[in-house]
Order: sequence, then structure tokens, then C-alpha cells
Amino acid sequence: MMMATQISELERDIIKEILNIGLARAADSFAAIAKDKVLLKVPDIKLIEVKELLELVSQYEDTHVIIQSDIKGEFNGATLMLFSDDHIVRLSEVCLAMVDVQKGELSVMQESLLLEISNIITGALVTQMANILKANIYGSPPKAPKGYIADSLKDILVQHPLFQPLVFTVITRFTHNSRSVELPLLLFFDSKTFMRIIEIIRNFDLGKNNLMETD
Repeated sequence: MMMATQISELERDIIKEILNIGLARAADSFAAIAKDKVLLKVPDIKLIEVKELLELVSQYEDTHVIIQSDIKGEFNGATLMLFSDDHIVRLSEVCLAMVDVQKGELSVMQESLLLEISNIITGALVTQMANILKANIYGSPPKAPKGYIADSLKDILVQHPLFQPLVFTVITRFTHNSRSVELPLLLFFDSKTFMRIIEIIRNFDLGKNNLMETD
């Protein structure tokens, strides 16, 4: 039995705008590392079942390094940033000034870079969501899960098997010397958290307040 969740186009747009505000804040910090302009966007919001989510993530496990950051507090969620070998080479060249970067096992510096990128982007998203939605939430330090990703995601998936995650697909794009790199990001919450977010939005009096004003 899956939880049926319906959202209007306006609510969908509001959620995307909240995320875009967080990504805009992250862009400046990311740009300092990338040494060039950074563009971030939220192109899609969709509801999928747990099985579909695990299948989606499993498609990347053999070809990408996956960095996970959990979202805790009043909301239950996580972000997954997906780095392919080509992404890692490009990021190493641009952000670490490495030359003749070889694909394969990560160096300590390279893994630290991926963790920092995930920390910047997830941290900005969580901070802005906390400010806008007046929620007590925080992001845990990012990690590179070893083994099957479902083991690392058990708090949001396995322990709550009836929850239907809301998955946001985000494309992080940065340019350097006219070349761009796109980094896929999955942001998802369990359905209980999602319904809390929708309730906050629906109870907000748009006639008296501006949802996009933050402290």
C-alpha cells in the first residue's frame, strides 16, 4: 500500500523555487572552488516508489562515486551526488589544479573534494529550507557509502517501507574555460516529511506573508 500524494502545480512550483533559492546560495561557494561561474537548477520533481528509487540508484553504483548527505531533525531525507570518472577528472583539473588525472581509485584529495562539494550544496539547500519553512533541520557530514546503497539509506527507506519518497532531480552545472560539467543530484524525502512540507505551504497565508522571505 503506497501513500497517495497529490500536489498542485502551484505547490510544485513553490517547492522548486525553495530549492532554487538554496541552490543559488550554494552556487557562490561552489564557484570559489570551481574558479568560474556556477549554475544550478531544479529541472524536475517526481514521486517514485522505493523499488524504483533503488533501481535508479543501482544504475549508477558501478559507474559513479556516490556521496550521501542525510537530512535530519524535523525532516527525514538525504541527498546523493553522483560523480562519474569524467566528472572526477574534470573537477580534479579545475578545482585541484591536477594534471594528467588518471581514472580509477580516488586519491585522498579527490575524495575530500567530492565530499566538500556535496557538503556545500546540501548545506545550502538545508539552510534555506530551514529558514523558509521555519523547520529545525540540519545536514549530516557527507560520506561515501561502501557497498549496497540501500544499507546506507535504511533510515529513509527500509525502516519506513510504506513511505513513498519524493525525489527531486537536480543538475549542478559549472563552467570553466567555456567547458561545462553537469553533476546529477538526487534529493529525496520520505512521504511523511513531504506531507509536512506541503502542509506548511498550504497553511501559509500568502496574502500576509512572503514565503520566499528568509531571516
